[in-house]
Amino acid sequence: MKGTFGEIVDKLRVRKRQYQTAFSAGAPAHEALVDLAKFCRAFENEIIPGDHDRTLILAGRREAFFRIWNHLHLEPQELVTVYRATVLPQQEQQQ
Repeated sequence: MKGTFGEIVDKLRVRKRQYQTAFSAGAPAHEALVDLAKFCRAFENEIIPGDHDRTLILAGRREAFFRIWNHLHLEPQELVTVYRATVLPQQEQQQ
């Protein structure tokens, strides 16, 4: 995500509203989010001893679930902090 700090916060604020519209309690897809939490093992240990590949698959699922979760529960400024710590270093490594 590129732009000034204010532009980034604004983009995250819009995205947060979009996720809230889709997944908040009472929203049409809220039950889908509950199912997704189960499927992604969001609140369980994703490590499967002796099965490296399956463990990595489950870690990816949890990452996707917590992207949604973070947008539902964190403020835009907090999202910036999360993305600076995780997304930006990955983008720098790819360059």
